[in-house]
Order: sequence, then structure tokens, then C-alpha cells
Amino acid sequence: MQSKDITCIICPRGCTVSVSGEGEKISSIRGQQCRRGEEYAREEFICPSRILTSTVIVEKKEGIRMMPVRSDKPVPKALMKECMGEIRKLRVKAPVHRYDVLLPDILGTGADIVATGDTDWM
Repeated sequence: MQSKDITCIICPRGCTVSVSGEGEKISSIRGQQCRRGEEYAREEFICPSRILTSTVIVEKKEGIRMMPVRSDKPVPKALMKECMGEIRKLRVKAPVHRYDVLLPDILGTGADIVATGDTDWM
């Protein structure tokens, strides 16, 4: 049986939620002050995920610049390193606009890597 203390980030309270269980089976959740905190702790215990942020190379006439990107939905933490490897291979050509999908469905996660700005500086 595994136990984990998780700080909930859903609301400003920052409850410490204690979760016990094995794999995807949770035997107890204690310490949350709301239902949303319980849901967050359950997901964080079973399969923690995060929004992935990085940069990609944008090729332009006068050279190369970097552009910030992010995933449009959380990606499992266990796949972060592999996702970063895929992003590192990416090269895009200007123009690029905010929310353009640069890498769809990264590693089958259902998350797209999107631009977070425009290439007006090109």
C-alpha cells in the first residue's frame, strides 16, 4: 500500500490531502475541504499530469529565433521527458500565430503543442 500527501492547487486553501492506495485503487482520501480537492488528489495519485511549456526553433530569413510553446491540455508527468525530446526535434517556419498547432497529439496523449504568441518579430 502506498501513501502520498498531496497539496491541492485547485483553490487558494492549499489543503494537504492524504491519499492511500495501490495503483488505480484508492483506499482512503483525507484532508480535503471540498469535492474538487478530492477529485484533484485522486487524479494526482493515479496519474499526475501537467501543462508542458517549452520553446521551439523558428526559422526565418535572417537566422533562427526561439518561440515559446505549451501543451493545450495536461500531459502525464511520466511522459514529460519523451515529450520534450519530440519538441526538441521541431523546427517551424514563420509566420506562426498564437494557438497554431505545431505538434498535434504529442505521443498519443491527446495534447497538442501550440504556439503561445505570434511571430510579429520576424
